[in-house]
Amino acid sequence: MSTIILVRHGENDWVKKNRLAGWIEGVHLNANGRAQAAAAADRLSHLPIKAIYSSPITRCLETAVPIAAPHQLEITPLNELGEVRYGDWEGEKIKTLTKNKLWFVVQFFPSRLCFPNGEALREVQFRAIQTLEKLAQQHPEEMIIVVSHADLIKLVIAHYLGVHIDLFQRLTIAPASLSVITLPENGSVRIGRINDDGPLQPPPAKKPGKK
Repeated sequence: MSTIILVRHGENDWVKKNRLAGWIEGVHLNANGRAQAAAAADRLSHLPIKAIYSSPITRCLETAVPIAAPHQLEITPLNELGEVRYGDWEGEKIKTLTKNKLWFVVQFFPSRLCFPNGEALREVQFRAIQTLEKLAQQHPEEMIIVVSHADLIKLVIAHYLGVHIDLFQRLTIAPASLSVITLPENGSVRIGRINDDGPLQPPPAKKPGKK
């Protein structure tokens, strides 16, 4: 059974200003975001983490660094864990985007949406799930961390809950929050936590002779 802890990146000024950063370079964690990342690292420091993967985008890598430090692990960036490619919407203010006729589609019928010159959310969900399933196969009986973005994490959780993608916006994923998914080989997926900022317990000790 592979356990995957999904961590959203910490706060940045683009989040505070309600702007859509997407893949834009140079969006760093702000002071509060760095404190959030440090707090997440402290919560995860006692767990038997075997690997850390991250979106290659700066704000995720900056969140992953303090998390990786106590485990003395290298961070592996994967494009497949990256933010939604919002295309023409990148860099825009949310207030402006809410006036776009596609905003209603994003909120209520996202399965039908492809961002102008960007990705469809169903494509993002597919690449994210494929990647997590591959990581689970690479890390059987291990606990790993994936640092990514709110929309991607929501899409992943919706999939494993069996929730239609058109309802994924009902989920909330706060900066530096943790969500925990276990992926047993028999396919019996379990979601332990969603959008959580409380302490995490280590996995129970494996009983002798039990697989």
